[in-house]
Formats: sequence, C-alpha cells, structure tokens
Amino acid sequence: MDRPLTCVCCQDLTPTNKEVFSVEGSTVTLSYKYSKEATGSDYFYWYRQYPGKPQEFLISHLGTGVKISDPVPGITFYVSGDKTLMTLQISSAAVTDSAVYYCAVRPTVTGNTKTLFSTTPPGGTHCTE
Repeated sequence: MDRPLTCVCCQDLTPTNKEVFSVEGSTVTLSYKYSKEATGSDYFYWYRQYPGKPQEFLISHLGTGVKISDPVPGITFYVSGDKTLMTLQISSAAVTDSAVYYCAVRPTVTGNTKTLFSTTPPGGTHCTE
C-alpha cells in the first residue's frame, strides 16, 4: 500500500497500533482498546476517512458484539471475550483502503438520576433541577 492505515486516539478508546502497513490482498486488522468492560448499552461506530473527504460510516455494534448495522462488504468486526478490545478486519486489502479509521463509542451513562428541566429566560438559556 502507498499510504498507511491510521488510527486515531480518543478518551475512552486507544488504538493498539497508530499505523498499520499491509500487502495488497491480505487481511488487515485494526484494534482499539476500550478503557473499561463494554456492555450491551455501549454503542460502537466505525468510520474511515480518505484525505480531503468526509468520514464514511462502516459498521456499528454493541459492546457485547451484537451487530447493529450491516457492514460495508469486506469489513468484519470482533469484540474480545473480556469486552475491552474492539477489532475491525478488512479482507483482501487494497491500496484504496488506505485511510484514517475511527472507532467511536457512545457509552452508558450512570450515576446521576436527576432530571434537568430547561427554561429559557429573556436573554439567555438556563437549566434548573
């Protein structure tokens, strides 16, 4: 491949490799380590972005490994047994797969059960409990 496959780091997800190089026709594996054990309420979304282009959605799944959407052909995903490693595989990789790959998570929010009510006073926005 002319360009590497690049992974991007965020607060809860860290790529196991910043860049991955491969030979055309091989299977490429991209993995992200999740900072905690994923649950069925954690939603994972995979995207890729070519230079100068918007992100392209690839697949989404739950932290338990349940598929939410059908993947782009040639793309599969895996969740490790301990639910802390999210893996995307690209079969028969081609030069056209060279891009930046993202894994995003919408985690479960727990701990605060208070409801906020929004009121809009003149000249601004204010939230009260």
